[in-house]
Amino acid sequence: MEKKKVRSKMKDFYSDYTADELWLIKETKWVKQLQSIREAQFTLGNGYLGTRGIYEEVPYDAQPGTYISGIYDKMSAQVSELVNLPNPINFKFTVKGEKIDLAAMDSLTHKRTLNMKKGVLARKTLYQDSKKRRYDYQSLRFISQHNKNIGAMQIVLTSLDAACVVDINTGIDTSISNAGVLTEGRKRHFRLKELGQSHNAGYLAVETLEKKYTIIYWSGFYYESAGKKIFAKDNVFRLKLKKNQTVIFTKVFCIKHFFPHENSTAVKKHAFKIFHNAFHRGFSNLLASHIKVWEKLWKKADILIEAEESLQQNLRFNIYHMLICGHFDNGFSSIGARTLSGEGYRGHIFWDAEIFLLPFYLFNFPRVAKNMLLYRYRRLDKARELAKEGGFKGAKFAWESADTGEEETPEWARDIDRTIIKIYTHKMEDHITADIAYAVYKYYQATNDDEFMENFGYEILFETARFWASRVEYNKKKKRHEINHIIGPDEFHINVNNNAYTNIMVRWNLLAASKLFAGCIKKRKVYKKLTVKLNLKEKEVKEWKKIASKLAVNINKKGVIEQFDGYFKLDKVKLKHTDENGIPLIPAKIKAKGLGKTRLVKQADVLMFLYLLDDSFGAKTKIANYEFYTPQTVYKSSLSPSIYSLIASRVGDLHRAYNLFNVALRADIDNLYENTPEGIHAACLGGTWQAVVFGFGGVKIKKERLSINPCMPRTWGKITFSLAWREFVVKLELTNEVIKVKVVTPAQKTIEIDIFSRLISVKTNKVYVFKRRTVKFKEERYHY
Repeated sequence: MEKKKVRSKMKDFYSDYTADELWLIKETKWVKQLQSIREAQFTLGNGYLGTRGIYEEVPYDAQPGTYISGIYDKMSAQVSELVNLPNPINFKFTVKGEKIDLAAMDSLTHKRTLNMKKGVLARKTLYQDSKKRRYDYQSLRFISQHNKNIGAMQIVLTSLDAACVVDINTGIDTSISNAGVLTEGRKRHFRLKELGQSHNAGYLAVETLEKKYTIIYWSGFYYESAGKKIFAKDNVFRLKLKKNQTVIFTKVFCIKHFFPHENSTAVKKHAFKIFHNAFHRGFSNLLASHIKVWEKLWKKADILIEAEESLQQNLRFNIYHMLICGHFDNGFSSIGARTLSGEGYRGHIFWDAEIFLLPFYLFNFPRVAKNMLLYRYRRLDKARELAKEGGFKGAKFAWESADTGEEETPEWARDIDRTIIKIYTHKMEDHITADIAYAVYKYYQATNDDEFMENFGYEILFETARFWASRVEYNKKKKRHEINHIIGPDEFHINVNNNAYTNIMVRWNLLAASKLFAGCIKKRKVYKKLTVKLNLKEKEVKEWKKIASKLAVNINKKGVIEQFDGYFKLDKVKLKHTDENGIPLIPAKIKAKGLGKTRLVKQADVLMFLYLLDDSFGAKTKIANYEFYTPQTVYKSSLSPSIYSLIASRVGDLHRAYNLFNVALRADIDNLYENTPEGIHAACLGGTWQAVVFGFGGVKIKKERLSINPCMPRTWGKITFSLAWREFVVKLELTNEVIKVKVVTPAQKTIEIDIFSRLISVKTNKVYVFKRRTVKFKEERYHY
């Protein structure tokens, strides 16, 4: 009874951040086996800086991760890696030789809460040492969205049962390294350059080994007790606590990178100025400014769904993780396949960025989408070099890219059965070049950003088209152009000819570039600038259209598009069993190395281009290919469930659409792919958002206009969200039968929107409600 009485008197310092269930992701007990998963899930960040959700005491086997977007290094590794930098989330307490640590001391109660609305991580743990003495531990921390170089943390410690002496260590931990991969052990990509104390703060400078970036840390902390505020002079010290005495420790840190050519003295002063201003503003003021930015972010990005609470929470979890990796730095960086939450794929940038992630930013934060495309443009010269190395013209983008745009794909990796295999994606998975061109065009459609196109976009479209024109081969016998020795999105099948996804996207790339070139002729200055710079003639552009018209695509009598030459002749496999999520299981007799001999599909390939180029294909073609390829797909990529969900919703198979949406939605919150510790799956985040907005919400760009035709699960009441569309903000409230729309803009204008397949003119700043003309409830034609 006495212990309960003492505990009830303890103030919950951070209760304001743990009360709104729909915005919270909780951990209610310490489970060592889940530690690395929670570290990825509870990542904090702001697009520039990402820190994994480790415990402040850094228990044994913790995997601290502190990453700056765009900072890579290759020393001691096969390829460049996102650098894991010194850890500022480091605050250790020891009492009489016992570390206050979840892995070292008993925890009577423990709860940690990620507040996604406010971008903070709160914690409350009640410890008990070997002598049965208890310590109340509470903490709150955040990575500032207001000042991207600043992070702050606060820890509240109370000795409940006896006076004690606490040893405190809170320096920046430099014993950090990148994870080992295959034959490579753990490696450190930085060296200590300078270390010291100045102005009641700690100072640290490290330098990356290969690229010579300087990363400067400033860190200071103070503690408060009984109304007194004391600034610590050192990172390691001892403190006497009375029984029931509460001490509040506050730590503020600044992390900023500088380029090799910059003056070290000047950058040190610059970083200190940022730190000093933040440190003396105080924790509460820093937190308030941070939360204000989060309010603005969620005002644009939140999606409200009238459905079960867990769905709303999980969707916000996905959106939260996209919000903490969106950033604008004029193309210095983009977003890697595992965001800034882990080292999976070594932080490399794939087609995931443009095809899966970019739409979220395009329709919510167009400036971030622009930054992702500027990242590609800044590496266009390297893409030209890659094309030239292969004997081609134009620009060929790397399959895996890091800081320079060079090809960063490792030679070896683990297959789905964990065996080590040689990798060929960098030599054959060329579709990324068309994917980037597609993203540029979509950006232009959604923003009307002529300045971007004139300075960057046209050049990407023309140089990628030029690459494809040189990459195709003409088959005289069949009188068609072919693209041979290729890998499509379905990576089970390597070194195939005429992969349909690649060929269709290439055809689109060539025709889109031709169309834009024709438009450029009317812009004399732009036309002259580009034709001179690229040495581009009208004759060459006309050739693009000719090639596009004769690109190989195989279609059978049922309207099914053959995934590649010879696919229809491969072994048929009947998938009889599924896992608990409804995902088909590959028969045990089929080994990973034998998958290429079967029709089994890793992820959306033919269906991928049917989605991306929705306007180009009719309903019959979509249904025929959906019905053919869905039974063959085993979803062995996190990229797959969201796209199949989206296609399923568009062909009316809502049962499967909803099931696969839930798989995509829970990929990381439930660690479905068993690799969440390596980082959150970026493509799954973006794909899930697309499944909601473009799938169930029925939003698409149709004939250069915004089109809305919902196809929602019947268990959902309505969806509410907003979209950025050109100079407008389109606010939507959707059900299957009713669309409520308000188009917001400062000036009064009229805009045409396709609503329920009818072209409607609406005036801005006015609320409209449209009802579907006929509501038909048909029996579902699909059964799962």
